Amino acid sequence: MKHSKTKKIGTINKKTLIAALDIGKKVHYGYFRAPSGKDFQPFAFHNTRNGFDKFWERLCNFKEKQMLEEIIIGFESTGPYAEPICHYLRHKSVKLVQVNPMHTKRIKELTGNSPNKTDKKDPRVIADVMSLGHSLTVIVPEGAAAHLRRLTQARERAIERRTAMSNQLQHLVFLIFPELVHIIKPSTKTGMYMIKHYSDPKKLLFAGIDKLNAIIKKVSRGRLGTDRAEQLHGAAKKSVGITEGKESILFEITHLVSKIESENHYVEDLEKQMGDYLKKIPYSHSILSITGIGHVTAAGLIGEVGDFRKFKTISAVLKLAGLDLYEISSGAHQGCRRISKRGRAIMRKLLYFAAINTTRKNGILHGPYQRHLAKGMPRIKALMAIARKLIGIIFALVRDHSNYIPDYSSQLVFKKAA
Repeated sequence: MKHSKTKKIGTINKKTLIAALDIGKKVHYGYFRAPSGKDFQPFAFHNTRNGFDKFWERLCNFKEKQMLEEIIIGFESTGPYAEPICHYLRHKSVKLVQVNPMHTKRIKELTGNSPNKTDKKDPRVIADVMSLGHSLTVIVPEGAAAHLRRLTQARERAIERRTAMSNQLQHLVFLIFPELVHIIKPSTKTGMYMIKHYSDPKKLLFAGIDKLNAIIKKVSRGRLGTDRAEQLHGAAKKSVGITEGKESILFEITHLVSKIESENHYVEDLEKQMGDYLKKIPYSHSILSITGIGHVTAAGLIGEVGDFRKFKTISAVLKLAGLDLYEISSGAHQGCRRISKRGRAIMRKLLYFAAINTTRKNGILHGPYQRHLAKGMPRIKALMAIARKLIGIIFALVRDHSNYIPDYSSQLVFKKAA
């Protein structure tokens, strides 16, 4: 089997102009360098249309004077501040690349043998990193993929807000009715219903066991029996919850429950939109053919990657996710191999949960997962190995325009034997 490695950016030659950008919120700094060594001193331009036009005009003039043919523009991964100029430049005849901030931080020490950091020094350092070939191509998502990225990020923020409010809600309930959170999990539908209507022990006692039993059976759809109602009723009689300031706490609990319900509806709407845009991705059926990967995971992965078809090797996709491996070894010391985590965090999270789904009993990757555990590999590392394998399967399916076939290797052996 032939293994291919991710190659460094190979487009920098004697006819390539290197342009580096130091991204800021209001002001960017640009810097140009020709292969001959001649450069254009760093200059500032605003994060506006006029500023971008000014940058582009200077870049084209420098290119013509140096008689160069190609332009490669690089910048550090700096969150949302680089996106406007990326969308401006993607319609130009240039190649966009990203530089890892860790690389610029280390090379900065070599420039002048000083840790000095200025807006005029940074773009020069970025250009140095690009000259060495340590940069990755920027994939700007377009169309449905762009919507999926925004929706995935919005869903992630909504879940973080909901989690924070849920934790705060449990703390408040613990103050006035601590026994409730131990008898029924607050994160469940039944637990949330009880918190919303019966977080006050007095109100629960007033309802009575029979009414509580009927409510719990209805909300839990028969999963919880009469024993829970009896436990709650008995706990309410002997509750050690505080009574001073209880009304104010109940008022805040009502507010938090309302906010959590609102976030739940918002997440549902986001997931519905993600499903709609996922249908517009031509290769989405290939990813969804893998048992254990649902619409939300598939939509999130496509949104984070941008377009699987624009990557030539699986190594580049692994680097994007921060799932590429590294080790620190020296002499007789042999370091452990770990994932770099220098990539898209949401993508890693999606792959981690997808790995959990596919390694369950009767899951498509249950066998490889168990083999990793049998070798003594810790559970988390085994799941990361499965996540790497999973992204490899997805990349191959998209590349070959095919769907996942369970037990493909055993079927292949059977065909050869026949």
